[in-house]
Amino acid sequence: MKILLRLAVLLMLFPAAHNFARAKDAPRIINIINFVRAVEPRDSRITEDVLYDTVVEQAELMEQYGMTGTFLLQYDALVMPRYQSLMKELMSKGFEVGGWWEITQPHVEDAGMDWRGRYPWDWHADVGFATGYDPEEREKLVDVYMEKFHSIFGIYPSSVGSWFIDAHTLEYMYDKYGITASCNCKDQVGTDGYTLWGGYWNQAYYPSRLNAYMPAQTEEGQIPVPVFRMLGSDPVYQYDTGLGGTIQGVITLEPVYPDAGGSETWVRRFLDAICSAPCIGFNYTQAGQENSFTWDAMGEALRMHFPILDSLRRSGVRIETLAESGKWFKEQYKLTPPTSVTVLEDTFGNGNKTVWFDSRFYRANLLWNDEGIFFRDIHLFDEHVRSDYVNSRGTSNQCVYGTCPIMDGFRWSTPEDRASVQFFIKENGEAVAFIPDRSSVRAVRDREMQVDFVSDGSRFKVVMSESGMTISSNLPDTEWYLVMSAAGSKGLPLSVSPDGKFLGAEKNGIGYGIRLKSGLFETDGEKIMFVPGKGKIEIEC
Repeated sequence: MKILLRLAVLLMLFPAAHNFARAKDAPRIINIINFVRAVEPRDSRITEDVLYDTVVEQAELMEQYGMTGTFLLQYDALVMPRYQSLMKELMSKGFEVGGWWEITQPHVEDAGMDWRGRYPWDWHADVGFATGYDPEEREKLVDVYMEKFHSIFGIYPSSVGSWFIDAHTLEYMYDKYGITASCNCKDQVGTDGYTLWGGYWNQAYYPSRLNAYMPAQTEEGQIPVPVFRMLGSDPVYQYDTGLGGTIQGVITLEPVYPDAGGSETWVRRFLDAICSAPCIGFNYTQAGQENSFTWDAMGEALRMHFPILDSLRRSGVRIETLAESGKWFKEQYKLTPPTSVTVLEDTFGNGNKTVWFDSRFYRANLLWNDEGIFFRDIHLFDEHVRSDYVNSRGTSNQCVYGTCPIMDGFRWSTPEDRASVQFFIKENGEAVAFIPDRSSVRAVRDREMQVDFVSDGSRFKVVMSESGMTISSNLPDTEWYLVMSAAGSKGLPLSVSPDGKFLGAEKNGIGYGIRLKSGLFETDGEKIMFVPGKGKIEIEC
């Protein structure tokens, strides 16, 4: 009896490890990535010693649990002898050391250019990132960093990460120095002056040669460096934070955020979703923290993370370096694969459930709760859409990357009026929101995600596949449909073709849209209805 009781307690303490045994159909991968700056001009209390000691503490904690990971060095840290000595020691123990691509004063001056920043490290996009420099200058910055790295460690880095890296820089790093992997920031609007919105939501993708944020559709159009999405974004709540505003908050696995990565309850629920819930391809998250936040701010929560990570590792989750993940991805996939993230237990306990689906063609987010079923987000990807920075430098202190919106539930909403594509049925001739009593989610042949909904005998099935989605129901075609709407003050920036089969818009001079293989689009000027044909709505993305 005592043995059974202890077992029950262990299962309650480690739900992610327990549940992972039920979902070994797809690899689950965690990278521990800490990126390293030598200076922090925003706070005089954060000295060079505080920053260095934070990195030492991070490394010691990882070694305590027998884990390796990736340290990404900004140039100002790369050139400091004590970081060089520490990193050489860590590399001898199996750690990876790579590059962190924020641009600093010593980096620019060593490349023979004048520094335009306010401080030795300036986070403004027009000086602190490669997008703020002409393409030829970007190549100089790459060459200087790579040769300095090689002179110290005897190799070139396999991984280079940043909040965002432009396509010219990334391709140059690959062509000349053979980098294996990169990573960029989670999706966000306005945070720190950086907007990355509408992209491949999690896991990793091969970027377009014209836009490093945009997944490519062809081998010819892609840079063969997988870009992994950082920070462990909350699949339910990060999307809506700051709704109606221009700057989002942060709800991620980062240990400095007390309600998310600093909360054991949130961490366990989030990692359970990543490591246990149904998915296709593989699932992924990044743990770790930039040293600018300091050990005092992150230490307690990070020490909470590691027993959980250790339990996941013992149950089969792969904890590895960014380069190892990049090498595996390239061996596994010639093109960006379809992947998904599923949340069946709301990270804050409010009853929301969601599936994020990504492929090389589009992303979609399906959310359901006691108010109904909604496509909260649909964005299309097109490798021909150029970013603003591919051939010229950005002059603003902010940076914006985007894709091709069909439904943008954040930017087309207000707090009082939410944009979405919602499921409706008719009851006694009146349109009412369909609210499911029961739902189930499953991966199909590791290529599709299927979500089934039931309520009082009415059934819906949603299948998301690489090139599109199909919504079907057991109800007559006249008794159900989907409604696309935006906040009244925003409007829908889309148009329906005369035959009712195409819904589209334009991005940077390139037309895009979705086509119905089954069903029709109908519009009243404010809303757009997806009307079924022969029992289904079949969407080609």
